[in-house]
Amino acid sequence: MFRRLVFLGPPGVGKGTQARRLAAEFSLAHISTGDILRETIKQNTPLAQKVRSYMERGTLVPDEVVLDLLLERMRQPDVRRGYILDGYPRNIKQAYDLEKAGVAVEVVVYFYADEETLIKRISGRRTCRLCWRVYNIYYDPPKVDGRCECGGELFQRSDDREDVVRARLTEYEQKTSPLVQHYKGKGLLCEVDGGGTPEDVYRRLLQAIEAV
Repeated sequence: MFRRLVFLGPPGVGKGTQARRLAAEFSLAHISTGDILRETIKQNTPLAQKVRSYMERGTLVPDEVVLDLLLERMRQPDVRRGYILDGYPRNIKQAYDLEKAGVAVEVVVYFYADEETLIKRISGRRTCRLCWRVYNIYYDPPKVDGRCECGGELFQRSDDREDVVRARLTEYEQKTSPLVQHYKGKGLLCEVDGGGTPEDVYRRLLQAIEAV
């Protein structure tokens, strides 16, 4: 089993779900930039306020901020057993930044799914204003409509609206294509169909990793 992995894929493809399961089964650190950012904004620091402002506007946090937070996370003890970088890098510059920082990558898994499936998964998201937990009105609805279990109000992020999602997917494809080719050229890439049930995808994931 590889110990240093990168999971790539468009928004809504389910790579986070697969990363958590694989990490738990093989005792790997699951390192998600989304999780890191959500933990950061809970803190009462100037950096947290800056990150919170980006996330509330639905805009991307600058590369240099995300990289610093990521490298700080990778200095924690659990990373020594191996790790899965979930959703990072997102573009070719970030890939080079990782290489310059000396972050080792053994295999890169690229998840894909058809556009309509991704749109439904994303446009159905609702986010808690207090704890930032994410629900989905189609697949994982809250027990009380419009409310998180913590009592916070649920809202749809501006970048989760269907028209915005379509634009995001187009932009992701444009930025990710060079990244996918970069890792393919290094002989590190394998591709996994992210459609169907999480169980189906996990089975394909294990088969793909074993075949590398």
